[in-house]
Formats: sequence, structure tokens, C-alpha cells
Amino acid sequence: MNHLPQAWGRPRDDVYGPCNSSYLQSHGPKAHTSSPVVTGTSVLAVKFQDGVVIAADNLASYGSLARFTDVKRLRTFNQQTVVGFGGDVSDMQYIDRLLLSLDIDENYGSSGHDLNARNLHTYLSKIMYKRRSDINPLWNHLLVAGLDGADQPFLSSVDLLGTTFSSPTLATGFGAHLAQPLLRKLADSESAVKDVTREQAVTAIKECMKVLFYRDARSLDKYSIAVITKEAGVELKENEQLENQSWAFAEMIKGYGTQTV
Repeated sequence: MNHLPQAWGRPRDDVYGPCNSSYLQSHGPKAHTSSPVVTGTSVLAVKFQDGVVIAADNLASYGSLARFTDVKRLRTFNQQTVVGFGGDVSDMQYIDRLLLSLDIDENYGSSGHDLNARNLHTYLSKIMYKRRSDINPLWNHLLVAGLDGADQPFLSSVDLLGTTFSSPTLATGFGAHLAQPLLRKLADSESAVKDVTREQAVTAIKECMKVLFYRDARSLDKYSIAVITKEAGVELKENEQLENQSWAFAEMIKGYGTQTV
């Protein structure tokens, strides 16, 4: 009898025959992530006459569980660009490492040129499209906000398929359904951006974050917000709290449970 520890718990070879471990081997195709596990919800952004405002709450949900309440989903790059991440948090961390490596290369390079928001958006769109082409996508929807080469406000998005889109107002997740209509009242076209002040843009974003907290079960009342301008660069606040919340509107909602219209 084999008394070695590696044989403990195994049937005896002299009674049952040698163990066939071939069933433990996987000969199928390599499997990649097909559904994200820990995720972040909406990211909102809007242009104004001197820059861009972008915001995202600090919640990372484990499925439907509000598990991590201090996950910052806005990342600064080169003090003139902010990247907002929606979707899988582990893929967000991977992209963040790529951006850190790129930032180090740029800072130690001798070209004398800095990557602006438009350059960074092109870089990220190539990364996302390459991973999609490998049938191994990064499960994120990114918003890139900042200033372009002419120091004009820049705002664009890229999703897990590498699809890019630009607009004066952008939102990911539930924000695309709940916040976009509100933001478009402020700036529905590029020509309307020149009439939007910083205060109006910040107020609109905060109101949309409040609406998302009311309506989106995967959102939180603690959020991060950044304002990007030519004069001040990136002004990032990571622990903002929603103010003046009111649930009085809930009394008017009918049609759920035992309520009648």
C-alpha cells in the first residue's frame, strides 16, 4: 500500500486500478471573461465654455450587492485629462496600469510633446478594439474628458467593442437613459456649449447624480467629480456627498405591490 501523502484519499491502485487523471485535463478552447463580476455604474460628463465636468459615484457592486463603497472611478492623466470608467473594476485596474506606464514613458521621454485628451482617447480606442478583435474584450465603457491640442474642451467615449462617440454630453450605464435627457436640456449641440457656464455644468451634473441615486439600484450617494480647464488643469474631488435629498416624490409613485393607481 502506498502511504505517501500524495496518495492519501485516493482509491488503492491494487484494488481499483491506477487513477485516470485525464478527465482533469481541459482540451477545449481558451475561455475569457464572458460577464463582469465587480462593476461600477454610470459616468457622466458635460462640456462647458471653458472645459469639461465629469463625475462618477464611488460604488463597486458585486452582482447586486453594494460591496465596495470607496472605489474611485475617475483617473487623471497628465493634469489635463480625466478618464472615467464604467463596467468591470478589474479591467479598470488593468487599464489604469497601462495609463500609468504610458504616463511614465511620456514624462521621461525627450519628444517635448504631451499627450492631450484627444491623443489619449485614440490610444484607448486602439486598446479596446485590439482586445475586442482578440475575442477577449475589456468590459468597460470609458469617457475621456479634457482639452485637445488647441486647448478646446474635448469629450468622447469608447466602449468594449472599440466603438467611439463624441458629444457635448455623455453618460454610461443607466446614466445614458436617466441623465442624458437632463444634460441635453443644458447643451444639446456643440454650438450651445459656448453659452454654458462652469456653475451651470457642475449644478447639472450634481442633479443628475441625485437622480441616479434615486433611480439606479447600483449607485451611491458618495461620488467623485472633476472639472478640467486650461487655467487650473484638473480639479478633482473624490469624496463628495449628495445634498438636499428628498424622497417625497415616492408617495406619488403608484402601481407597485399592493398600491393601486
